[in-house]
Amino acid sequence: MRILLAEDSAFYHRMISNYLTQWGFDLVSAKDGKQAWKVLRNPEGPRLALLDWMLPEIEGIELCRRLRTGAEGAGYVYTVLITSKNQKHEMLEAMDAGADDFLSKPFDPAELKARIQVGKRIVELQQKLVSANDALRVAATHDLLTRIWNRGEVLAFLGRELARARRGAGPVNVVLVDVDHFKNINDELGHHVGDLVLTELAKRFSRSLREYDGVGRYGGEEFLLVMSGCDLATATRRANEIRTSLLIEPLASAAGAGAVTVSMGVALAEPGETVEDLLRRADEALYRAKRGGRNRVESSNDVLAAARS
Repeated sequence: MRILLAEDSAFYHRMISNYLTQWGFDLVSAKDGKQAWKVLRNPEGPRLALLDWMLPEIEGIELCRRLRTGAEGAGYVYTVLITSKNQKHEMLEAMDAGADDFLSKPFDPAELKARIQVGKRIVELQQKLVSANDALRVAATHDLLTRIWNRGEVLAFLGRELARARRGAGPVNVVLVDVDHFKNINDELGHHVGDLVLTELAKRFSRSLREYDGVGRYGGEEFLLVMSGCDLATATRRANEIRTSLLIEPLASAAGAGAVTVSMGVALAEPGETVEDLLRRADEALYRAKRGGRNRVESSNDVLAAARS
């Protein structure tokens, strides 16, 4: 574990540095509060800090306040305030400012080591909690098999994009994708091959989209792509490029799946249109693609033209 030491006393800085090195910690030094704050704001910086109360530029107690208020995006840092002050009201002031611990000078080395060990355990526990929380968030928003967004999250993304479009951010298209004859893949080759196909398709779709587009597993063997900032003709062309790329570079051939094709329905959001209405039109276009022989792309304009003819 790395520890930040912000101490302007040459004597105490040398003494504490020697102890930390002997105890096996990596040391990051700061000569004043300004330099210490720069280190503490770094997301990759030390998560445990020994701060002298009286520092040039920014006092140690002010650094504690900034950390606890999350100033400038500073993350969690366990802080031990080191000072020659030893009155009870001064200790309370340090705690109120957000310091996690308080150590009065002069101190016994064993006491310093004990305070550091406590801080180390708390930092490690906090990091485990953050990791667990991140895992729960991913599980709640992503499909466990394909690792892309699940239905709820991609629909939420689509809703946000439609809201942006109503504020003049530009057009929004959706592409509803269905894997052709997916039941046959599962029945003839096994569900493990079917899972490989879905996983590989998710990777291909993700690579084919721009960073501000979205992709999610809509359900079963269906995927939903959200493309913003382009017209219907461009979205249809891009969908066709994705479809034909699956023929140029066959999917999961090593698993025995051979060539996998998809059918796609594309729809451009109309002014004021809801998510449900937009998806209904994309689904109609997808249905037309499957009725037309599969392995093809149809747009909502095609459906409308066919209805008029």
